[in-house]
Amino acid sequence: MQAPTPAEAPRRSSVEISDVTGLRENTLWQATVANQAFWVTVTVIVICLATAYHQPDTFATRANFFNITRNFAAIGIMAMGMTAVIITGGIDLSVGSVMAFAGIVAARIMEAGFEWYVAFFAGMAAGAGAGAINGTLIAYVRLPPFVVTLGMLSIARSMAIVFSDNRVIYQFGPGGDTFKAIGGGRISVPWIDGTIDLSNLFVVLVILAVITGIVLRTTAWGRYVFAIGGNEHAARLTGIPVDRIKLQVYMFSGMCAALAALMTVGYQGSASNGMGRMFELYVIAATVIGGASLMGGKGSVYGAFAGAALIFLIRNSLIMFGVDATWYDFFVGLFIILAVLLERLRSRQQE
Repeated sequence: MQAPTPAEAPRRSSVEISDVTGLRENTLWQATVANQAFWVTVTVIVICLATAYHQPDTFATRANFFNITRNFAAIGIMAMGMTAVIITGGIDLSVGSVMAFAGIVAARIMEAGFEWYVAFFAGMAAGAGAGAINGTLIAYVRLPPFVVTLGMLSIARSMAIVFSDNRVIYQFGPGGDTFKAIGGGRISVPWIDGTIDLSNLFVVLVILAVITGIVLRTTAWGRYVFAIGGNEHAARLTGIPVDRIKLQVYMFSGMCAALAALMTVGYQGSASNGMGRMFELYVIAATVIGGASLMGGKGSVYGAFAGAALIFLIRNSLIMFGVDATWYDFFVGLFIILAVLLERLRSRQQE
Protein backbone atom coordinates (compact mmCIF):
# COMPACT_ATOMS: atom_id res chain seq x y z
CA MET A 1 0.00 0.00 0.00
CA GLN A 2 1.41 3.31 -1.11
CA ALA A 3 1.99 5.86 1.67
CA PRO A 4 0.15 9.17 1.33
CA THR A 5 2.07 12.11 0.03
CA PRO A 6 2.73 15.03 2.42
CA ALA A 7 0.06 17.05 0.63
CA GLU A 8 -2.54 14.33 1.09
CA ALA A 9 -1.76 13.41 4.70
CA PRO A 10 -3.27 16.46 6.43
CA ARG A 11 -6.42 16.22 4.35
CA ARG A 12 -6.97 12.52 5.08
CA SER A 13 -6.21 12.99 8.81
CA SER A 14 -8.68 15.85 9.04
CA VAL A 15 -11.45 13.80 7.43
CA GLU A 16 -10.81 10.83 9.72
CA ILE A 17 -10.95 12.98 12.90
CA SER A 18 -14.16 14.61 11.76
CA ASP A 19 -15.74 11.25 10.98
CA VAL A 20 -14.76 9.77 14.34
CA THR A 21 -15.80 12.69 16.55
CA GLY A 22 -18.88 13.61 14.59
CA LEU A 23 -18.09 17.30 15.06
CA ARG A 24 -19.14 19.75 12.39
CA GLU A 25 -18.73 23.48 12.30
CA ASN A 26 -22.15 25.12 12.46
CA THR A 27 -23.10 27.70 9.88
CA LEU A 28 -24.35 31.11 10.99
CA TRP A 29 -27.93 30.03 10.34
CA GLN A 30 -27.54 26.79 12.30
CA ALA A 31 -26.04 28.66 15.24
CA THR A 32 -28.86 31.22 15.12
CA VAL A 33 -31.61 28.60 15.03
CA ALA A 34 -29.99 26.73 17.92
CA ASN A 35 -30.05 29.89 20.04
CA GLN A 36 -33.08 30.03 22.31
CA ALA A 37 -33.05 33.82 22.33
CA PHE A 38 -33.75 33.70 18.58
CA TRP A 39 -36.98 31.78 19.14
CA VAL A 40 -37.98 34.11 21.96
CA THR A 41 -37.53 37.01 19.54
CA VAL A 42 -39.64 35.20 16.93
CA THR A 43 -42.34 34.63 19.56
CA VAL A 44 -42.30 38.31 20.50
CA ILE A 45 -42.69 39.31 16.85
CA VAL A 46 -45.53 36.84 16.27
CA ILE A 47 -47.41 38.03 19.36
CA CYS A 48 -46.93 41.66 18.31
CA LEU A 49 -48.22 40.99 14.80
CA ALA A 50 -51.21 38.97 16.01
CA THR A 51 -52.18 41.54 18.63
CA ALA A 52 -51.66 44.46 16.25
CA TYR A 53 -53.91 42.73 13.71
CA HIS A 54 -56.59 42.11 16.35
CA GLN A 55 -56.38 45.55 17.99
CA PRO A 56 -54.70 47.93 15.53
CA ASP A 57 -56.11 51.07 17.14
CA THR A 58 -54.95 50.26 20.68
CA PHE A 59 -51.92 47.96 20.47
CA ALA A 60 -49.98 49.40 17.55
CA THR A 61 -49.71 52.88 19.02
CA ARG A 62 -46.85 54.96 20.35
CA ALA A 63 -48.54 55.22 23.74
CA ASN A 64 -48.84 51.45 24.11
CA PHE A 65 -45.24 50.95 23.00
CA PHE A 66 -44.16 53.44 25.64
CA ASN A 67 -46.16 51.64 28.32
CA ILE A 68 -44.90 48.15 27.42
CA THR A 69 -41.24 49.15 27.30
CA ARG A 70 -41.54 51.10 30.54
CA ASN A 71 -43.33 48.27 32.35
CA PHE A 72 -40.86 45.52 31.50
CA ALA A 73 -37.78 47.72 31.98
CA ALA A 74 -37.59 47.19 35.75
CA ILE A 75 -37.74 43.41 35.32
CA GLY A 76 -35.15 43.68 32.54
CA ILE A 77 -32.75 45.68 34.72
CA MET A 78 -32.98 43.07 37.48
CA ALA A 79 -32.58 40.29 34.91
CA MET A 80 -29.12 41.63 34.02
CA GLY A 81 -27.88 40.78 37.50
CA MET A 82 -29.82 37.51 37.58
CA THR A 83 -28.18 36.45 34.31
CA ALA A 84 -24.72 36.70 35.85
CA VAL A 85 -25.88 34.80 38.94
CA ILE A 86 -27.48 31.97 36.97
CA ILE A 87 -24.46 31.66 34.67
CA THR A 88 -22.36 30.86 37.76
CA GLY A 89 -24.83 28.12 38.64
CA GLY A 90 -26.53 30.10 41.41
CA ILE A 91 -29.93 31.65 41.99
CA ASP A 92 -31.13 34.83 43.68
CA LEU A 93 -34.65 34.62 45.09
CA SER A 94 -34.30 37.85 47.04
CA VAL A 95 -34.31 40.41 44.22
CA GLY A 96 -37.94 41.45 44.69
CA SER A 97 -37.52 42.04 48.42
CA VAL A 98 -34.18 43.78 47.93
CA MET A 99 -35.92 46.05 45.44
CA ALA A 100 -38.48 47.03 48.10
CA PHE A 101 -35.80 47.53 50.76
CA ALA A 102 -33.62 49.73 48.53
CA GLY A 103 -36.61 51.79 47.42
CA ILE A 104 -37.74 52.38 51.01
CA VAL A 105 -34.22 53.35 52.12
CA ALA A 106 -33.96 55.96 49.36
CA ALA A 107 -37.45 57.30 50.05
CA ARG A 108 -36.81 57.68 53.79
CA ILE A 109 -33.53 59.48 53.09
CA MET A 110 -35.34 62.02 50.90
CA GLU A 111 -38.21 62.28 53.36
CA ALA A 112 -35.63 63.28 55.98
CA GLY A 113 -34.64 66.24 53.79
CA PHE A 114 -31.50 64.97 52.05
CA GLU A 115 -30.82 65.58 48.36
CA TRP A 116 -31.75 63.06 45.71
CA TYR A 117 -28.17 61.94 45.01
CA VAL A 118 -27.66 61.04 48.69
CA ALA A 119 -30.82 58.94 48.53
CA PHE A 120 -29.70 57.37 45.27
CA PHE A 121 -26.35 56.39 46.75
CA ALA A 122 -28.01 55.03 49.91
CA GLY A 123 -30.41 52.92 47.87
CA MET A 124 -27.63 51.46 45.75
CA ALA A 125 -25.59 50.78 48.90
CA ALA A 126 -28.56 48.94 50.42
CA GLY A 127 -28.81 46.71 47.34
CA ALA A 128 -25.07 46.09 47.26
CA GLY A 129 -25.07 45.30 50.98
CA ALA A 130 -27.84 42.73 50.64
CA GLY A 131 -25.99 41.18 47.70
CA ALA A 132 -22.74 41.15 49.67
CA ILE A 133 -24.40 39.21 52.49
CA ASN A 134 -25.79 36.70 50.01
CA GLY A 135 -22.45 36.37 48.24
CA THR A 136 -20.43 35.98 51.43
CA LEU A 137 -22.64 33.22 52.81
CA ILE A 138 -22.72 31.42 49.46
CA ALA A 139 -19.08 31.81 48.42
CA TYR A 140 -17.18 31.70 51.69
CA VAL A 141 -19.50 29.85 54.09
CA ARG A 142 -20.56 27.45 51.31
CA LEU A 143 -24.29 27.67 52.02
CA PRO A 144 -26.69 26.76 49.17
CA PRO A 145 -27.78 29.79 47.10
CA PHE A 146 -31.42 28.72 47.27
CA VAL A 147 -31.45 28.71 51.08
CA VAL A 148 -29.46 31.93 51.51
CA THR A 149 -31.44 34.01 49.05
CA LEU A 150 -34.73 32.58 50.29
CA GLY A 151 -33.75 33.79 53.75
CA MET A 152 -32.78 37.20 52.37
CA LEU A 153 -36.15 37.38 50.62
CA SER A 154 -37.84 37.32 54.01
CA ILE A 155 -35.25 39.50 55.79
CA ALA A 156 -35.20 42.29 53.19
CA ARG A 157 -39.00 42.39 52.99
CA SER A 158 -39.23 42.63 56.77
CA MET A 159 -36.62 45.39 56.82
CA ALA A 160 -38.60 47.29 54.18
CA ILE A 161 -41.71 47.10 56.38
CA VAL A 162 -39.79 48.23 59.47
CA PHE A 163 -38.00 51.10 57.70
CA SER A 164 -41.23 52.37 56.13
CA ASP A 165 -43.25 52.12 59.36
CA ASN A 166 -45.59 50.05 57.20
CA ARG A 167 -46.75 53.04 55.18
CA VAL A 168 -46.45 54.45 51.69
CA ILE A 169 -43.81 57.18 51.41
CA TYR A 170 -44.49 59.93 48.89
CA GLN A 171 -43.16 63.15 50.49
CA PHE A 172 -39.65 63.24 49.06
CA GLY A 173 -38.45 66.62 50.29
CA PRO A 174 -36.47 69.20 48.30
CA GLY A 175 -34.79 66.68 46.03
CA GLY A 176 -38.00 64.85 45.22
CA ASP A 177 -38.76 66.64 41.96
CA THR A 178 -35.37 65.77 40.48
CA PHE A 179 -35.67 62.19 41.69
CA LYS A 180 -39.10 61.84 40.08
CA ALA A 181 -37.84 63.42 36.86
CA ILE A 182 -35.03 60.86 36.62
CA GLY A 183 -37.29 57.86 37.09
CA GLY A 184 -40.40 59.14 35.37
CA GLY A 185 -38.88 61.15 32.55
CA ARG A 186 -38.82 60.31 28.89
CA ILE A 187 -36.76 61.09 25.83
CA SER A 188 -37.87 61.45 22.23
CA VAL A 189 -35.95 59.66 19.48
CA PRO A 190 -36.36 59.93 15.69
CA TRP A 191 -38.81 57.47 14.15
CA ILE A 192 -40.15 56.66 10.70
CA ASP A 193 -42.79 59.40 10.61
CA GLY A 194 -41.65 61.67 13.40
CA THR A 195 -40.50 60.81 16.91
CA ILE A 196 -41.24 58.16 19.49
CA ASP A 197 -40.97 58.49 23.26
CA LEU A 198 -38.86 56.15 25.39
CA SER A 199 -39.04 56.11 29.17
CA ASN A 200 -35.89 56.76 31.16
CA LEU A 201 -36.42 53.31 32.70
CA PHE A 202 -36.13 51.70 29.28
CA VAL A 203 -33.12 53.81 28.32
CA VAL A 204 -31.33 52.74 31.52
CA LEU A 205 -32.15 49.11 30.71
CA VAL A 206 -30.66 49.39 27.23
CA ILE A 207 -27.48 51.06 28.49
CA LEU A 208 -27.08 48.50 31.29
CA ALA A 209 -27.70 45.61 28.89
CA VAL A 210 -25.05 46.84 26.47
CA ILE A 211 -22.47 47.32 29.23
CA THR A 212 -23.26 43.98 30.87
CA GLY A 213 -23.11 42.15 27.55
CA ILE A 214 -19.73 43.65 26.71
CA VAL A 215 -18.34 42.82 30.15
CA LEU A 216 -19.57 39.22 30.08
CA ARG A 217 -18.34 38.53 26.55
CA THR A 218 -15.09 40.47 26.24
CA THR A 219 -13.47 40.72 29.69
CA ALA A 220 -11.58 38.29 31.89
CA TRP A 221 -14.22 38.77 34.59
CA GLY A 222 -16.93 37.64 32.18
CA ARG A 223 -14.93 34.59 31.13
CA TYR A 224 -14.45 33.72 34.80
CA VAL A 225 -18.21 33.89 35.37
CA PHE A 226 -18.86 31.42 32.54
CA ALA A 227 -15.99 29.18 33.66
CA ILE A 228 -17.38 28.96 37.20
CA GLY A 229 -20.78 27.94 35.90
CA GLY A 230 -19.28 25.43 33.48
CA ASN A 231 -17.12 23.62 36.03
CA GLU A 232 -16.43 25.30 39.37
CA HIS A 233 -13.87 22.70 40.47
CA ALA A 234 -11.88 23.09 37.26
CA ALA A 235 -12.11 26.87 37.60
CA ARG A 236 -10.52 26.68 41.05
CA LEU A 237 -7.74 24.44 39.76
CA THR A 238 -6.91 26.95 37.01
CA GLY A 239 -6.46 29.75 39.56
CA ILE A 240 -9.72 31.62 39.01
CA PRO A 241 -10.74 33.50 42.22
CA VAL A 242 -14.07 31.69 42.38
CA ASP A 243 -15.18 32.95 45.80
CA ARG A 244 -14.43 36.58 44.97
CA ILE A 245 -16.22 36.37 41.62
CA LYS A 246 -19.29 34.82 43.26
CA LEU A 247 -19.37 37.60 45.84
CA GLN A 248 -19.18 40.22 43.09
CA VAL A 249 -21.91 38.52 41.06
CA TYR A 250 -24.39 38.58 43.95
CA MET A 251 -23.48 42.18 44.73
CA PHE A 252 -24.15 43.03 41.09
CA SER A 253 -27.55 41.33 41.33
CA GLY A 254 -28.40 43.33 44.45
CA MET A 255 -27.32 46.57 42.80
CA CYS A 256 -29.45 45.83 39.72
CA ALA A 257 -32.44 45.28 42.01
CA ALA A 258 -31.67 48.59 43.75
CA LEU A 259 -31.33 50.45 40.45
CA ALA A 260 -34.69 49.09 39.30
CA ALA A 261 -36.18 50.19 42.63
CA LEU A 262 -34.83 53.74 42.43
CA MET A 263 -36.05 54.24 38.89
CA THR A 264 -39.47 52.76 39.74
CA VAL A 265 -39.87 54.92 42.85
CA GLY A 266 -39.07 57.98 40.77
CA TYR A 267 -41.57 56.95 38.09
CA GLN A 268 -44.37 56.14 40.57
CA GLY A 269 -43.64 59.09 42.83
CA SER A 270 -43.92 56.91 45.92
CA ALA A 271 -42.35 53.93 47.67
CA SER A 272 -44.10 51.09 49.47
CA ASN A 273 -42.86 47.97 51.19
CA GLY A 274 -44.99 45.93 48.78
CA MET A 275 -42.79 46.82 45.81
CA GLY A 276 -41.32 43.92 43.91
CA ARG A 277 -43.65 41.18 45.15
CA MET A 278 -43.43 38.17 42.80
CA PHE A 279 -40.72 39.98 40.83
CA GLU A 280 -38.24 37.22 41.64
CA LEU A 281 -40.46 34.86 39.63
CA TYR A 282 -40.62 37.21 36.66
CA VAL A 283 -36.89 37.97 36.75
CA ILE A 284 -35.94 34.29 36.85
CA ALA A 285 -38.54 33.59 34.17
CA ALA A 286 -37.10 36.26 31.88
CA THR A 287 -33.58 34.90 32.31
CA VAL A 288 -34.50 31.24 31.84
CA ILE A 289 -36.87 31.88 28.94
CA GLY A 290 -34.05 33.84 27.31
CA GLY A 291 -31.83 30.75 27.30
CA ALA A 292 -29.94 30.78 30.60
CA SER A 293 -29.34 27.30 32.02
CA LEU A 294 -30.20 26.73 35.68
CA MET A 295 -27.27 24.32 35.76
CA GLY A 296 -24.91 27.22 35.04
CA GLY A 297 -22.41 28.01 32.33
CA LYS A 298 -24.91 29.38 29.84
CA GLY A 299 -26.85 32.60 29.45
CA SER A 300 -27.00 35.84 27.52
CA VAL A 301 -27.92 39.42 28.19
CA TYR A 302 -29.96 39.70 25.01
CA GLY A 303 -31.87 36.55 25.94
CA ALA A 304 -32.78 38.03 29.33
CA PHE A 305 -33.82 41.29 27.63
CA ALA A 306 -36.03 39.43 25.15
CA GLY A 307 -37.44 37.21 27.89
CA ALA A 308 -38.44 40.24 29.97
CA ALA A 309 -40.13 41.77 26.94
CA LEU A 310 -41.99 38.53 26.25
CA ILE A 311 -43.48 38.01 29.70
CA PHE A 312 -44.83 41.56 29.86
CA LEU A 313 -46.01 41.43 26.27
CA ILE A 314 -48.07 38.38 27.27
CA ARG A 315 -49.91 40.45 29.89
CA ASN A 316 -50.55 43.28 27.45
CA SER A 317 -51.79 40.90 24.76
CA LEU A 318 -54.11 39.03 27.14
CA ILE A 319 -55.77 42.33 27.98
CA MET A 320 -56.05 43.22 24.30
CA PHE A 321 -57.67 39.86 23.50
CA GLY A 322 -60.10 40.23 26.40
CA VAL A 323 -58.64 37.34 28.42
CA ASP A 324 -58.91 37.55 32.21
CA ALA A 325 -55.61 38.90 33.60
CA THR A 326 -55.64 36.17 36.27
CA TRP A 327 -54.35 33.81 33.55
CA TYR A 328 -51.14 35.81 33.29
CA ASP A 329 -49.06 33.81 35.78
CA PHE A 330 -50.29 30.61 34.17
CA PHE A 331 -48.73 31.59 30.87
CA VAL A 332 -45.53 32.81 32.54
CA GLY A 333 -45.15 29.45 34.28
CA LEU A 334 -45.92 27.62 31.06
CA PHE A 335 -43.18 29.49 29.21
CA ILE A 336 -40.69 28.69 31.99
CA ILE A 337 -41.42 24.97 31.68
CA LEU A 338 -41.21 25.09 27.89
CA ALA A 339 -37.89 26.96 28.04
CA VAL A 340 -36.35 24.39 30.39
CA LEU A 341 -37.78 21.55 28.28
CA LEU A 342 -36.21 22.97 25.11
CA GLU A 343 -32.88 23.34 26.91
CA ARG A 344 -33.04 19.70 28.02
CA LEU A 345 -33.90 18.49 24.50
CA ARG A 346 -31.01 20.44 23.00
CA SER A 347 -28.61 19.01 25.60
CA ARG A 348 -29.68 15.47 24.72
CA GLN A 349 -29.16 16.12 21.02
CA GLN A 350 -25.65 17.41 21.68
CA GLU A 351 -24.85 14.33 23.77
